[in-house]
Amino acid sequence: MIVVALKIFSWLFAALPLPAALATGRGLGRAFGFVVPRNRSRAMENLTRCFPEKSWAECRAIMWRMFANLGMNTAEMLRWIGGRVEETSQRIRLENEEEALRCLKEGHGAVILTAHIGNWDLMGLWAASRIPLTIISKVIKNEALNRFWMEKRAAANVKIVPAHNSYRQCLRVLKDNGCLGFILDQNMIAREGIFVEFFGRPACTTPGLAVLSAHARSPVMPVFMFREPGGRHVVKVFPVLAPPADREPATLAAATQQYTKIIEGVIREFPDQWIWMHRRWRTQPQPGKNLNAGAEPASKKE
Repeated sequence: MIVVALKIFSWLFAALPLPAALATGRGLGRAFGFVVPRNRSRAMENLTRCFPEKSWAECRAIMWRMFANLGMNTAEMLRWIGGRVEETSQRIRLENEEEALRCLKEGHGAVILTAHIGNWDLMGLWAASRIPLTIISKVIKNEALNRFWMEKRAAANVKIVPAHNSYRQCLRVLKDNGCLGFILDQNMIAREGIFVEFFGRPACTTPGLAVLSAHARSPVMPVFMFREPGGRHVVKVFPVLAPPADREPATLAAATQQYTKIIEGVIREFPDQWIWMHRRWRTQPQPGKNLNAGAEPASKKE
């Protein structure tokens, strides 16, 4: 039933003029925020803690714009699935393309550092038509929905590796001079992550990106998509980072902190385009325990 509904909504959103589709998406996003109060509470808690200089009213305004943006993200994805691929692509511009081309010419592939900001799913679909792209993705719990979404990604040339037990697959992508998309703004459980500072608080983060970059000697390319007025988007390529010098814990922690600071910087610039209801700081260090004691990079468990 979910897949049938998605197909119907894809057709409906594709049939609407873009302004009407985006307006509908904004309304649905705000409605979602209204009917799920725990998401509002969590978003406000995170916003007020991360932006102490902002008033409660300012944080509340950011929160509602966030829900509106999420609704527009959904509308755009449905239009893409419904056949509006060319129209959507024409509304996306790439900034600093020379940096990306220079990086890929080195022959070691690239780890794409990104986050849940802007329309990140749309960025993946759009990018896969231009570069050999593989992304690390979790499995959606609903089997039918997961199959539907993976088929749509495959149709857009997006290759997928699972979020767990895929280290060798990821390494092969890089050694074949491919691009590996890696979202780094998700909470990890303590035994699988390391603690870095994110908006002034410890945030448990996977060291997997740094491990892969160091092992394959692949550079890290920070790339983010940001929403612009009129249903347009810009994909910004930030300066490419050299791989960590080695795989020592201190080196990996420093690199992971650097990547996290980049993500924090783009969120501070576009606060209403990040997912503030995510429980990013759920895992916290145990009092009196070494900050990263017991952390075990996922790559070492295979």
